[in-house]
Amino acid sequence: MSTGIEVIATGARTPLGMTAESTAAAVRASISAFGEFPFAMANGEPVIVCADSQLESALEGRSRMAALIESVLAEVLEKLSHGTPHRGRCYLLLALPETRPGFSDADAAWVSKAAAARLETHLADVRVSVSGRGHAGAMRAVQLIAQESARAADALFLIVGADSYHHPETFIWLEQNRRFAQPTIRSGFIPGEGAACLAVGTSRVREAIGLPSLAVITGVGLAQESLLRDSETGSFGVGLSEAVLGATQGLQLPRDAVDTGYSDINGERYRSEEWGFLAMKTYAVWKSLEYEVPGSCWGDVGAAFAPLAANLAVQSYQRGYARGPRAVVMAGSDSGLRGALLLQDARSY
Repeated sequence: MSTGIEVIATGARTPLGMTAESTAAAVRASISAFGEFPFAMANGEPVIVCADSQLESALEGRSRMAALIESVLAEVLEKLSHGTPHRGRCYLLLALPETRPGFSDADAAWVSKAAAARLETHLADVRVSVSGRGHAGAMRAVQLIAQESARAADALFLIVGADSYHHPETFIWLEQNRRFAQPTIRSGFIPGEGAACLAVGTSRVREAIGLPSLAVITGVGLAQESLLRDSETGSFGVGLSEAVLGATQGLQLPRDAVDTGYSDINGERYRSEEWGFLAMKTYAVWKSLEYEVPGSCWGDVGAAFAPLAANLAVQSYQRGYARGPRAVVMAGSDSGLRGALLLQDARSY
């Protein structure tokens, strides 16, 4: 699906940095923030995670996510304040973790209410919803915006993805399912945490605010993978390939081939195999089959991944180190939702 949605401001917070700019700089420098966390696994060893050092270790689950969301909303609101105040309606679309031990549907509602309270002190007309769940949840939010912006061309949209695995019940669940990276688990991941916000809208909204376009989300693709991680065969990359092809269907190939791919691959064999099949099915889309894996720096950031990775693309455009004008962000939720975003440097759009 084509969108033409413009990115007006970005905010990010991860264990690598407190802002969009510092987080992207740390990833570019290949800095990682892995370290011990005060929680012992069954073997008595402390867990290795990627944790925000500014948050108390006793803060758990939804409370950590609320703090992360408040930080990125404050960053984006401050950046938007450099333009003309937006007087129209604002939609906050949240991408939060899928239901799991340590994070329930009630927790998602609690986080949504906390985010709404934060925004309502700054914006007069705000509507808040949880629009997606899991790694690919933010892609669903973009699809909803593409559909809604035709009817609400004067609305400002804030896409926020947030996640934190740092809750005792979540840690135990990951260990019991052999997904927590440890010496005895070959195909696990390092739990991370983070949040990011993308302020987006039509060109009319962006021009009314009076800020430059940082990038354009030119396409979004969604699909459902039927072969989940517990399948006997593993994934053949059908869902993710469909999502990538959907996001890039408007490109004139090979002229407009994608320069950079950002993947939420996290060390789990299932996801790595999925990429291999994706490469075979979509090779014509890419200039190179090399891809960026920011999880090697910030761990698995779950539902925060898509907006965080989009911010990496935006920062590469703004600072002139992008390999080219087009980037695709790819992500997959445990439930099978697969999503892809196509971003383009606004100067080449």
